[in-house]
Amino acid sequence: MVDQSRSEHILNLAKELLDDIELSRTSAENLILKASRLSRWVGSEEVKYWLKMEMGGYNDTNEISLKYMNLTGRWVDAANKKGFWGPLAEQEAAIEAEKAKLQMLRIPNTSGNMAFVATRQVTNSISESSRLISRLNGIRSRVLAKLHEFVSEIYYEKEFDSLSESIFEMYKNDVDSLIGTACGDVLEQIPSVMNRLAEGDSEATSQALTTCRRVIESFADAIYPPTDDTFEIDGNEISLKANKYQNRINVFIHEKTDSSSRRKRFRQNLNNLYGRVSTGVHSDVTTEEARALFLNTYLIIGEILHLSQQDN
Repeated sequence: MVDQSRSEHILNLAKELLDDIELSRTSAENLILKASRLSRWVGSEEVKYWLKMEMGGYNDTNEISLKYMNLTGRWVDAANKKGFWGPLAEQEAAIEAEKAKLQMLRIPNTSGNMAFVATRQVTNSISESSRLISRLNGIRSRVLAKLHEFVSEIYYEKEFDSLSESIFEMYKNDVDSLIGTACGDVLEQIPSVMNRLAEGDSEATSQALTTCRRVIESFADAIYPPTDDTFEIDGNEISLKANKYQNRINVFIHEKTDSSSRRKRFRQNLNNLYGRVSTGVHSDVTTEEARALFLNTYLIIGEILHLSQQDN
């Protein structure tokens, strides 16, 4: 629940920030403050430092500072380390100050020898202020572009995670219901596997794989109990005795679907999976692989049970 709340908080904050940036509904200073809060959750150390500089100003000693001086177009003379070192809020304030200055500048209504000089001074000031505004707006645009890139990357990643979690949760609930109805004892063993995998050590991993194997065997007993009969698949007579777990599962699949390609896929997946969880009990298997094998076990059981709900 805590992880879900954290993920939801990050997603909502990222969405709010994207709207703020794209709709220009708050100041750049507020954007930086909000983005800094987001970076404390998910940002890299580089991004955190960059946002810190956008709040407090750049310096000429740190590599990240010099990198972002370039990325945000702040250099006036990089060789001599002359540039706009102030934070974004300072650049915005300078823009507003220059705009106010422009509003005050007027071509003087004079004549005589001084008219030309006065007019030239005013037009030079107007040109200088216009160039500075343009330059500072360029810095602001680059900062906001980098900010948008950072936030959108987080937003779409979290949105995809949320969608994936939602899809899997719906599928999980559906599968749990099918397993509970068809083979309740299998469902009872799943928490044991998850708890052992959470421990992470080799002994717990080995025990988890043993339980995965037993889950597959219990599943076979539930959907196709053992019998002394045989069954013909692709011209081969196969035994359905108690220790022939894969055979009995494959017969169930054979009876539930006419698709030869699907039958083949199930047979190959089941063979690889059962072989791995069986040998894995005595071999080195990483915790990550064990988790993947458990997930594969869960998914293949769910898919097989779904065959019962489909028309051939």
